This record gives sequence, structure tokens and C-alpha cells, in this order.
Amino acid sequence: MSDMSNEPEFESDEGIREETEEEKLLNEISELSKRGYQLLKEGLIEESEECFHQIIEKDELNNYALVGLGDAARKRADFRQAVVYYQRCLETHPGNNYALFGLADCYKALNKYNQAIRIWEEYLLHDDSNITVLTRVADAYRKVRDFKKSREIYLKVLEMEKDNAYALIGLGHLHYDFREYREALKYWERMYELNQNNVDIRVLTSLGNCHRKLRTFEKGTFYFDKALELEPNNFYALFGMADCYRGMNAHQESLQYWDKILKKDPDNKVILTRAGDAYRNLEEFDQAEEYYSKALNIEFDVYAILGLALINKLRGNYENAIESLRGLMRNDPKNHRLYTEIAECYMLLGDKNKAIEILAEFQKLGIRNTFVSNLLDRLRSGNR
Repeated sequence: MSDMSNEPEFESDEGIREETEEEKLLNEISELSKRGYQLLKEGLIEESEECFHQIIEKDELNNYALVGLGDAARKRADFRQAVVYYQRCLETHPGNNYALFGLADCYKALNKYNQAIRIWEEYLLHDDSNITVLTRVADAYRKVRDFKKSREIYLKVLEMEKDNAYALIGLGHLHYDFREYREALKYWERMYELNQNNVDIRVLTSLGNCHRKLRTFEKGTFYFDKALELEPNNFYALFGMADCYRGMNAHQESLQYWDKILKKDPDNKVILTRAGDAYRNLEEFDQAEEYYSKALNIEFDVYAILGLALINKLRGNYENAIESLRGLMRNDPKNHRLYTEIAECYMLLGDKNKAIEILAEFQKLGIRNTFVSNLLDRLRSGNR
């Protein structure tokens, strides 16, 4: 007789066991992932990578682990390896924002700005209001000198968030890079207004540099001085201050700052020649020669040779000056200053014809220069 009871018929527990194993695996992966990201956050990169590799052994295409390994490699500045992990993640998870963000950042770090732009724009398809990404895209366009697109995106960010620091700074750099110093000043000044009590030193040096380029040197010294209050040995502030005083023909003051740089960096040949120029302008020729010679002991320097030639000219050693200047012409045949200095030496030697010859030689190069043309006209008309 068949069993007609209504008791439930139990299924095999094999399926339940399989589900439990799967859940166990997922939980294990989840815990490893959490631990890996926490370790990464704490800067324990190798330990975090160990967690992510354990996940990959269990699930080779796990997007959390691949992004984690990419982030770890990026923190180690191994950007090429990071690219491999992010790309592997995007092969199976093409819209993964974390992988896209990381990949774009790697391309930026590798100076592959066009590739970074392409990835960030792909990211923006999923999230077009992400201000962090928008400013990075604008930065990348700035790096590839696409003024219009860069400015457009920075301004879009400012519409979304008034006085966004990254957009203001980016616009300052953008206009500065394109030599629009007055426009750049507007954005740097806004940053200064917003943060007067806690201003970033780079904002101060950027303001100073704009005034340096605009030749409003006294205003430049105000900002460089503020920067030096924050960091007394900041190279850019010391250089800017020295260069402003140089522009104001205050050579004694400029020397204070050139010498401060040289105390920290005694073999900086650019600064050695600048200090030499200051001593030359103060007519302290022996000191100037010492600095020019130090620069030349490091390596050949056009400005050091020029400085020594000008000292010879000022001392009345015109033939020696001409010889040095002609030597420089072989390396820099289009430098108009070399021709005018040689012409002036010939004029001081009373040889007007040779002065005319050297200036005519410059004009044969097809380069138009007002100073050279005016000097040549004066000589030909009999005026000195």
C-alpha cells in the first residue's frame, strides 16, 4: 500500500552544503577586501597587497581586488603596474568608476595627458557633476595647452561651486602659462582674499611671479616677503625677491637673497652668475669675476662668459671683450646683444667701420631688432 501521508519530502542537503560553501567564500573575500583597503588606508601597502592577492587566488577577476592592487601600486608610484591592474578590472567591469579614476590618475602621473583626458571623460559619462574629476580634466587640458577647453571646464566648476580652490588655482596657472599675467593675478588674488590668515605659500609665490613678469617689482616683493615669513629658506621666494630687486636696480639688496640661496646650494651656476651680475653692476669687478669663475668651474655657462666679457669692456680691455663675445657668437649666432656689445667695443676703440660691419652681419640673418637698427642708423648717419 502506497504511503499517502502528507509529511513533507526532504530534499538532499547537498545543495544546501554547496550554498554554504559559496557564502563562506564570499564572506571570506569580503573580509579580505575590507582588511586590504584598511591596510592601504594606513599605508601598509605590502600587507594590503597580500590580502588582495589572496582574493585573486580565489576569484581572479574580482574587481575589488584588482582595483586594490592598482591603488597599492599607485601608492608605490609604480604607475605602469597599476595601469595593468586597472585595465584588467575594466575588461570585465567596464564602468567601474574606481578603476577609471585610478587609470586616469596613472596616465596623468606618466605625463600621458591625452590618455588621461579620454579616461576621465569616460568617467564623466557616469558622473558628470564630479568636481574632483572635472578639475583634473581641466588640469590635463592645461598640460596639453588646450586653453579653451581647460578654461571652459574650470569656469564650469566655479559655476557649480563658487570659489572652488582647485579651479581658481588652475585658472591662475592657465593664464600664467599663456602669459596672461593680469588675468592670472585675478584668480591668485581671490585665493589670497579667501585665505589671508592661512594662505598657501605657493599662492604667495605665484602672485609674486605675476608681478615679476609684469615688472611691477615692488608689489612682487610684498608677496615674496610674506612667503619668506612662512618659509625663510623657500627657494622660489628667495629667487623671486632677488629678481625683483634686480629689476628695481637695487643690486645690493638682491645680493642678500642670491647669497642666501648659495648658502643652501653653493653649486647653482644660475645663481652664481646672477650674483656675479649684481657685483658687476655695483662695479665690484673682482668679486664679480670670482662668482663667474665659480659658475664656469661647474660647467660652461654663456652668461658667466658674457659677464666676464662685460667686465673686460668696463675695464677698457676692449680687444679681450670682443674675443670672448665672438666666441659666444659661434654658439648663439642669433643673440642680438652679442652683436651690439661687440659694436660698442669697436666704437670705443674708434673703429666705426667694424662696428657697422658687425651690426650689418646681424641684419643679414633676417632678424628684425629695433635696438640694432637704431644703432646702425646712428652709426651710418655719423652720430654715436
